[in-house]
Amino acid sequence: MSEQNRMDPASTALLLVEYQNDFATEGGNLHGSVAEVMATNGMLQKSARIAQAARDCGVTVIHAPLGFEPGHEEIAGASYGILKGVVDTNSFAVDSWGVQIIDSMKPDPADVILTDKRSLDAFNTTNLEFVLNSRQIKTLAIAGFLTNCCIESTMRTAYERGYEVLPVVDCMAATSQEEHDMAITHNFPRFSQPLNHDEFLQALPAPVAG
Repeated sequence: MSEQNRMDPASTALLLVEYQNDFATEGGNLHGSVAEVMATNGMLQKSARIAQAARDCGVTVIHAPLGFEPGHEEIAGASYGILKGVVDTNSFAVDSWGVQIIDSMKPDPADVILTDKRSLDAFNTTNLEFVLNSRQIKTLAIAGFLTNCCIESTMRTAYERGYEVLPVVDCMAATSQEEHDMAITHNFPRFSQPLNHDEFLQALPAPVAG
């Protein structure tokens, strides 16, 4: 990537969506559905790399974990679709092991953690936009789960609200490689500028001297 296209850390955020045990760790309620794509993409190692590189150069890092109260009363009426699957598997329950952010993606003290994500779109029930506006963020990079669900939902809203949207496509996973590839090939270019983790790293400026 050319020098003039490098990201400005002061106006860039990296949004990390649902790097939680229920998805990302063996034994998690939904891990089996994404494990194959995670392994194919090598997404956890790449995700940890971009998160640390972003911190090192001054990019705002934001975590968007999903969480529901016991009984999933917030979405108990979901009778079909992916949210029904969350209810049926008792996934992302507050105070459970499954809701915890995985060790390799643990937030740094300087990171921002959104605490009220209750829906697919990270803008919908959280103060994400307030955080972005208060920090004068213009460019939003996104990584995490699921490629064609929470990532795509959040990406579309960010695009409509005027952010430059950069999904880091090999730092994502879906429930099948076909679904992942279809989303990044056919849908993402309509609402974003997809890039891989190497391109993301190349676009970052030199780390801030410590």
